[in-house]
Amino acid sequence: MTLVGRSRERAVETVSLDSPDTRNALSAPLVAALADALADCAKDPGVRAVVLTHTGGTFCAGADLRDPPQPDALVGLLRQLVELPKPVVARVTGHVRAGGLGLLAACDITAASAGATFAFTEVRIGVAPAVISLPVLPRADPRAVARYYLTGERFGPAEAVRLGLLTASGDDVDDVLAPVLDGLRRSSPEALAATKRLLTARVLETFDRDAADLTALSARLFSAPGAREGMTAFLERRDAAWVV
Repeated sequence: MTLVGRSRERAVETVSLDSPDTRNALSAPLVAALADALADCAKDPGVRAVVLTHTGGTFCAGADLRDPPQPDALVGLLRQLVELPKPVVARVTGHVRAGGLGLLAACDITAASAGATFAFTEVRIGVAPAVISLPVLPRADPRAVARYYLTGERFGPAEAVRLGLLTASGDDVDDVLAPVLDGLRRSSPEALAATKRLLTARVLETFDRDAADLTALSARLFSAPGAREGMTAFLERRDAAWVV
């Protein structure tokens, strides 16, 4: 089964999450396939930039509750996006939940169409947005994002731009991204790599300082009774026991 699609046009490699039956949930195999694709892009001199996108109506539904990746693997994937020596541009035309927002935050430039929706849904299944905080918190407005971390509410593209999770949005995401991709194609590969290192230095400091603690927190929460109840309720399409 192909979990990640790839195509190239004028030195821009499009990498597509291609598991629409699971709403592109981050399963262990999908995380591994995406990591392999990014590794190929990193070492390929023919790739100037990467566009990370999706098939189906959901960009990424977060962790696959039936086959979740190990926390260390998700940390590694997020760091790989941040450290990739080429700009990574997220192209979103659907819904983004939980771990999917971690992917967005790890990208350098992010754009979404008007119909996209976003939510940090971790608290509603009894866990916390621990590992994804590594790229999210350094890049998002901490006061603004607190509401959505704590409530799990949905929000739209305009709010995602205000929070710092999106660079831009519009009715047609490809129209939004056209000048971005043109600019990247006109830029020196060496200069892009150096500029990206400047932009991501503080994010990587957060990884160096907090990755071990947040990985341990994620593992502890996912194995706790509250998470078991929350995930069971989610899979059974019912309210969790704590809902009042």
